[in-house]
Amino acid sequence: MAKPLGAADLYYRVAFDKRAEVEDGYGNTVSDWVEQFQCRAAYRHLRGGESVMAGRLQGKHSQVIIVRASTQTRQVTTEWRVRDARDGTVFNIRDVTTETDRMFISFLCERGVAA
Repeated sequence: MAKPLGAADLYYRVAFDKRAEVEDGYGNTVSDWVEQFQCRAAYRHLRGGESVMAGRLQGKHSQVIIVRASTQTRQVTTEWRVRDARDGTVFNIRDVTTETDRMFISFLCERGVAA
């Protein structure tokens, strides 16, 4: 059985970005990613499974990013993206799951794929 998640496990800082229409300075509007908020997170790397191994052969990396449930994190959908605030690594959100204790929200994410 997996060990329960605690505050000490939320080691990483991530930013949640949402696509929005912004002005480009020339009077035009373009679609771009806009940061909505940042919070602490835990990473759980997926190791087994046939789809995970096949994804690695194609240069994809699947993992679960876990954050505390809040009014901000409950608004996140699969149309958003997660960005590591330290190094700028971008993850596309594939699935959003509220944990059974409702204290945390898990995001199944993939790195190395197009949005």
